[in-house]
Amino acid sequence: MALDLEGLKAFLTYILTPSAPVFIVGFAIVLLFPILLHFILHGGNPSFTNLPSVLLLGPSGSGKTAILTLFERGAQPSSEKNSTSPAPTHTSQAPGTVELAVSEDGSSSFRDDLDAAGATAKKFLLVDTPGHAKLRRHALSLLAPTASSESAQSKLRSVVFVVDAAALADGDALPTTAGYLYDALLSLQKRMGSGRGSKAPASIPVLIAANKLDLFTALPAALVKSNLEAELGRIRKTRSKGLLDSGVGTDDIAAEENDDWLGEYGSEKFTFKQLLEFDIEVDVIGGNTQGDGPGADKWWKWIAERI
Repeated sequence: MALDLEGLKAFLTYILTPSAPVFIVGFAIVLLFPILLHFILHGGNPSFTNLPSVLLLGPSGSGKTAILTLFERGAQPSSEKNSTSPAPTHTSQAPGTVELAVSEDGSSSFRDDLDAAGATAKKFLLVDTPGHAKLRRHALSLLAPTASSESAQSKLRSVVFVVDAAALADGDALPTTAGYLYDALLSLQKRMGSGRGSKAPASIPVLIAANKLDLFTALPAALVKSNLEAELGRIRKTRSKGLLDSGVGTDDIAAEENDDWLGEYGSEKFTFKQLLEFDIEVDVIGGNTQGDGPGADKWWKWIAERI
């Protein structure tokens, strides 16, 4: 026991006495500890960072988390499948990610248990992002044409922008929803124009999921599409006028306006078809996560075909 105490005393004396070896070891610990901690926390599931991903965007209350929860819990025991009680959701404050799977041919439903069926599956990540205006920076950064997001972009297969089809009839909801959609589409448009060299970035299709069609006040998908196109056109004109009124030099106005102009430059009306020029496919499909209605199967099929 005396020897142990003496050895401990000698060790403490050595490490507490300033010297070159002590400084080197201490510096190495400080430098390597964060790397080791990251490996421990994230290294246990390498597939979770190497899978293709689908990004869920949309304003708060549109139903993004409800869609993610429905798809995540779709493959449940049959006794739970028929439950009509919706899973509780809440306003997201941080991105949430779940790992999902679809059959190789893309024909499986989110309700299918592919493991139990012994089917070969393709795995992917569904990423739910906060819809609050102050928390959208993370989502838009994944679409921005910056070097820091190239790794995330290479795995991004599609974007699902969720809108509340019942709320769009409200005069206040349409401008705010369309404003967020404008920023997302413009980021994708700029991304497609930022390719270096001869290789163009991979196209990222967009699904506008017109949610909550189970509600009596919900607009049909066709009307959601036309209303959004009209509002995006108004936003485009407003931002162009704001640039003219901002005092920017006349020589620079055309270039800056062109950079922030969504769709066909100079066109009077905006349509989603204009984005095909930038290899951006936009589809508008109605559905719902609870109650009576078309359900979420068409959304799942759209996603599965693009994984």
